[in-house]
Amino acid sequence: MYRSSLAMAEAAPADGPGPVRGLARTVAAAVSTLALALGFLIGVPTVSQAAGTLPCDIYGAAGTPCVAAHSSTRALLSSYNGPLYQVTRASDGARADIGLLSPGGYANAGQQDAFCQNTTCRITKVYDQTARHNDLTPGPAGTAGMGADRGADASEIAVTAGGHKVYGIWISPGVGYRYTGVASGVAVNGQPEGVYMVASGTHVGSDCCFDYGNAESTPADTGNGHMDAVSIATTCYFAPCSGSGPWVEADLENGMFQGDNGSNTANRGNGSAFVTAVLKNDGQTRYALKGGDSRSGALSTWWDGGLPTRGGYRPMHQEGGIILGTGGDNSNWNRGTFFEGVMVAGYPTDAAENAVQANVVSVGYSGETDVPNGPQGTITGPGGKCVDAAADDTGGNGTAVQLWDCQSWAEDQHWQHNADGSLSTIGKCLDIEGNGTAGGAKVQLWDCNGAGGQKWVQQADGSLRNPQSGRCLDAPNGTTGNGTRLQIWDCNGAGAQKFSVDGGGQVAGPGAKCVDVAADDSGGNGAAVQLWDCQSWAVDQHWYHNTNGSLKTLGRCLDINGNGTANGTRVELWDCNGVGGQVWNQRSDGSLFNPQSGRCLDTPSGTTANGTRLQIWDCNGSAAQRFTLN
Repeated sequence: MYRSSLAMAEAAPADGPGPVRGLARTVAAAVSTLALALGFLIGVPTVSQAAGTLPCDIYGAAGTPCVAAHSSTRALLSSYNGPLYQVTRASDGARADIGLLSPGGYANAGQQDAFCQNTTCRITKVYDQTARHNDLTPGPAGTAGMGADRGADASEIAVTAGGHKVYGIWISPGVGYRYTGVASGVAVNGQPEGVYMVASGTHVGSDCCFDYGNAESTPADTGNGHMDAVSIATTCYFAPCSGSGPWVEADLENGMFQGDNGSNTANRGNGSAFVTAVLKNDGQTRYALKGGDSRSGALSTWWDGGLPTRGGYRPMHQEGGIILGTGGDNSNWNRGTFFEGVMVAGYPTDAAENAVQANVVSVGYSGETDVPNGPQGTITGPGGKCVDAAADDTGGNGTAVQLWDCQSWAEDQHWQHNADGSLSTIGKCLDIEGNGTAGGAKVQLWDCNGAGGQKWVQQADGSLRNPQSGRCLDAPNGTTGNGTRLQIWDCNGAGAQKFSVDGGGQVAGPGAKCVDVAADDSGGNGAAVQLWDCQSWAVDQHWYHNTNGSLKTLGRCLDINGNGTANGTRVELWDCNGVGGQVWNQRSDGSLFNPQSGRCLDTPSGTTANGTRLQIWDCNGSAAQRFTLN
């Protein structure tokens, strides 16, 4: 962990039964020996979880057993069949352990999705997969001056591993985890150890600290050499550095070391979406740093040589605590995305690390790792600024809501449009102070409670109207500077009231079902549009109502097949192109009217079963034509 004077500027298949609509089936493979792990796996990437060849199996066979293994995506030893992490639901405080699809396999994301339906969840525990129970929970306040950590939003970042949807752990300022005390088996007082993690090389920053590994037993800086954690960041602590990073670095306390005595221009950095970051330390005179793309190729060795000769690092003075996403004194100002990592006893061999990298590559990690990709979206306001919480991803009740430069990584700029009309971010809702209705009442964050001051309806002119007050979200006097505090004001159609909810909202249809895309969050041109059970996590059930009357999800628009006008013509997804078959107007009777055809969106014969394909039909005011835009 280090001191920084920098301040943050802002701070496939059709839908099927069950809670998950399209998870791929687990593929099993059987390769059990370390020799095969070192040979066959290096040359033949695969998406299977090979029995006996997972990271902790490999390290154990090489004589450096895992003493901690943490992941939100998969098992890290072939015999493991327990929970990966725990989520806590915002609506009622209930908790659920998220486990595996099969022993030694991948995370059951559908279990999380079903449990967190229509609310938000936070990751409140990351389980240790070894028998040592070195579990991680949100860390306590430390001497860095920050308060206690909060758990990560559980649905902030979804990726694919082994062909399955899984969730990463999205670290924002104020988020972090710790084992406080001396964790079982973890190195202390100059003992040798190794650590690796798979993390994002694109969701990175330069502040302190996105670390995983050995730290102080209490959240305080107790001196040089009292930490031994791997980091990936854009922190050039010891100049000169090569390029702009991010670099795999060693946080040995009071310095982010790239090699030698700090600076190491041979460290060229690792900027791929998924990075394998490796650190090992004999605790006495030597350490090594390696990095690689977690999706392909081998590790690059950035340093393999002497420990720093600065005072305190020869020998090391590790204390045996464990941190994830913070520094040793709970410096929690940086950002990152974590997928998996382990800590081992002893100094690992290069062969074992190469085999672990080959196994990581075999997982087939894919997806963006730097932008929240759940049903959340930005709210773009006047001046091209974004609706933002003033407290830099850490806001509590009463936090001001304002305009700020849009930042793709900012968690508090990504809002979910909920089925009840509320807009939520970082676990709280866009709220009017005191549930007020007067012009000029300021907006803020507050616990989601269903109050009238938390309802927001997107209007055809681009405004966000609060029905209780009859007023619209407003930038006072059209001001667009960073920090402009938002309010409600008489709806007037001015530019100061144009706010685009880019994440959209669910379209509720007949039978309490939602308008859904059959291709399970991946629909292309021609994908069927249908009814399906409402799923708050489903990106393809969140539709953005454009000012030209089109409805968009997954980057495409709700379209009438062949731009048709006849009764019974089915609807589908298609590239947004402004044709008449993509215009939908909400009418007072709840129907969605297509002006070109003069017909309404319709469920055939009033059928409401999952998979019912939608069409256009003569408008008749029946329940089969009631579709509510949020």
